Amino acid sequence: MILDGVGYRQTVVVRSYEVGPDKTATIESILNLLQETALNHVWMSGLLGDGFGATHGMMKNNLIWVVSRMQVQVDHYPIWGEVMEIDTWVGAWGKNGMRRDWLLRSRATGLVFARATSTWVMMNQKTRRLSKMPDEVRAEISPWFIEKQAIEEENGPEKIDKLDTNARYMNSDLKPKRSDLDMNHHVNNVKYVRWMLETIPDEFLENHQLSNIILEYRRECGSADAVQSLCEPQDYELIKSGNIHQCNHIGVNGHALSTHGEVLQEAHFTPLFLGAYSYTHLLQVKGETKSEEIVRGKTKWKIKLTTLPCP
Repeated sequence: MILDGVGYRQTVVVRSYEVGPDKTATIESILNLLQETALNHVWMSGLLGDGFGATHGMMKNNLIWVVSRMQVQVDHYPIWGEVMEIDTWVGAWGKNGMRRDWLLRSRATGLVFARATSTWVMMNQKTRRLSKMPDEVRAEISPWFIEKQAIEEENGPEKIDKLDTNARYMNSDLKPKRSDLDMNHHVNNVKYVRWMLETIPDEFLENHQLSNIILEYRRECGSADAVQSLCEPQDYELIKSGNIHQCNHIGVNGHALSTHGEVLQEAHFTPLFLGAYSYTHLLQVKGETKSEEIVRGKTKWKIKLTTLPCP
């Protein structure tokens, strides 16, 4: 236990099944490690009753935690075999919610790999409706709250626009499997991220790495739902011969593609980009008459790095 006994630190090793083709940890592996560390924090605090992080008071009131928003900033991806320290702690969020933050760094050098923050609300496990925080639950968890943030939000949460079926990329062949369900019997949120990223073109993923992801959760997803993943690239600005041109995609070998798909010749511009390459995402359940949102997302990307900086 850390932070005067209210925070928690876990040491983990990046295993071979947690890395991708470039031998660095995948974003899904990082999210799973965050989830596991959070549960271990509750367990070590003596608050864990049963279920997915529920305290004893929550179990008495048939309540469970559900995540409403999550953000992960990745500065560097740990490689296979890296020994990491993951710190986590909690704080108040509004009257009835909780905020949980994480910090991931190298145990050997102290290099920060990633920061993450999330907000959580309570749901009645039987009615599947959001619930206020009972006084006995507040009494259980409030002594653990501290005022510390892993990611500062100067202007409040970033807004994520809703996509429609006119989005540039779409995958309508997604079907949850039994193995995708968690202990609360709905699709684990890490699976959502995989569905989102698989909609992005392969040629982009080969040359870029995720630097920031924001997720806004709207409803549960069960094994019987038919899921559709929508994805839209956002414009970014490219300096070209002293003039600013609008582009929205990076093709193979670093060539910029305009909104209409034509290549902006590499010899005619200086490869200096303003801001990150960004995509907006939406997962929704396809219904007969209308579709319901599961989660909105926004991802930001940077050119893939091959080596870590010197400590």
